[in-house]
Amino acid sequence: MTQARSGSSLYLSLTPMQIPNATALTGMGQNSALRTPLLRDGGATDITVTSCEMLLHPGEPGEMVVQIKNLGTRTLELSMEVKAEFPSAWCQTRMEGHELAPRQQIDALLYFQIPADFFENQQALGSGQALLLDYRSRLYVYYTERDTGQQRVESASFNLYVRPRSLYPNFLPAIYREEDFISRFLKIFEQTFEPSVQAMDALWAYLDPLTAPEALLPFLAYWVAWPMDSRWSTDRQRHLIRQAVELYRWRGTRRGLRLYLHLYTDLPLDDHIAHEADKHISIEEIFGQGFVLGETRLGQDSMLGGGRPYHFIVRLRLEENSHVDERLVREVIEREKPAFCAYDLHIEYPPAASAAS
Repeated sequence: MTQARSGSSLYLSLTPMQIPNATALTGMGQNSALRTPLLRDGGATDITVTSCEMLLHPGEPGEMVVQIKNLGTRTLELSMEVKAEFPSAWCQTRMEGHELAPRQQIDALLYFQIPADFFENQQALGSGQALLLDYRSRLYVYYTERDTGQQRVESASFNLYVRPRSLYPNFLPAIYREEDFISRFLKIFEQTFEPSVQAMDALWAYLDPLTAPEALLPFLAYWVAWPMDSRWSTDRQRHLIRQAVELYRWRGTRRGLRLYLHLYTDLPLDDHIAHEADKHISIEEIFGQGFVLGETRLGQDSMLGGGRPYHFIVRLRLEENSHVDERLVREVIEREKPAFCAYDLHIEYPPAASAAS
């Protein structure tokens, strides 16, 4: 929609980027007009200007393009101002330049931004007051002729409508969408039912421990019989609950213990490394074929006094800026290992961390 008005030297054209689909019931419809006395050639002249309309949704930006054309034969120096019923913080102006040559045209922009909590924040309202949704506004363009120094002003009015974004009118016949009251009335039901509809659309996110609300984690943990422990961070708890069935499946094995330690320490699993001793989470079992003459090397593949049956060694090679609680690591191992097994735990810190400690 374009609103245009011309004067003796200046021509204004307003083009809003968002146009209301329905006519407001406040006497500010598309056929409304404002009569404002404007200074022209030192005198006051009444000019009727049909105002344009712009729709804004809270939290969403809006723009209005202002075209300014010099119809005279002298260069003009320009300045622009918006006077309106809405707060000045809602609107910002921007011009390409402040000088306009004869028969030339420049564009200016009006940027609108309404607070996202416009409908929820009622602190500014006094007792018995209603929330204002429709605003009368006027754009003033002041210009001075460079040769004569004569100052003049041209203006154009526009109406600003603040409405919530609504989906339900899209399901109605077009004739019902022409009425502004119907859209606002349906918004009441939309705000009531839409949260439940959105929850059903995203039900999978509520059932995934990585995306579920924190208040729902104990319920999801109960589903998989996983004990909640306050010593674990919320992020760790989410991963443990998600991997609970996998941990149950491999409990008592090297793979299960390594996965549990990986979820706690964030150390890589290193499945691509064949040699166990080179992994960040190393779990080695001591096996030997006994003392065989000509094949056994003392101190390397044999030990005096015999080995310890059902014994394994856990080594954690921490990376830089990482830290683990040794007591919690031991509890993890005690929970995952077979009851008849014994173990040794070695935590190796990076050289920089060791030197600092």
